[in-house]
This record gives sequence, C-alpha cells and structure tokens, in this order.
Amino acid sequence: MGCRRIPSTARGNYTLGLKDQLVFPEIDYTRVDKIKGMNITMTTSAKNDEQGRELLKALGVPLREKGVAQ
Repeated sequence: MGCRRIPSTARGNYTLGLKDQLVFPEIDYTRVDKIKGMNITMTTSAKNDEQGRELLKALGVPLREKGVAQ
C-alpha cells in the first residue's frame, strides 16, 4: 500500500488528491457541515523524477514501488 508513484513531470513534483478533509486531526468533525476535498501539491527543487522520488521518500511519503499493483 502507499501513494501512487510520481507521474512523469521530469521535475519530481507530486500532487495528492484528498476526498475528505477529516484526515487532519486538527479539524473538529462535529463542526463540519460539508465534506470537502482538496489537492495538495509538493513542489521540489529536484532536477528529475528520481531525485524528487528520493526526496519525498526521505520525508516519509509512502510511495508505492515500481511494478506494485494499485
């Protein structure tokens, strides 16, 4: 399990789409009147996808390994 691999942006950037804001423990779910999603983009200074992938892995992003089924 893990996040999908970085698409070929050639810059190592990664965008993660969330369907529900309640994944953040800071949000009081009793005050939420509507479920909202969001996109989170991590922009790196990597020169290519491999460098970006290594940086994100070092930061703890659980990326799937190549060839692992989704």
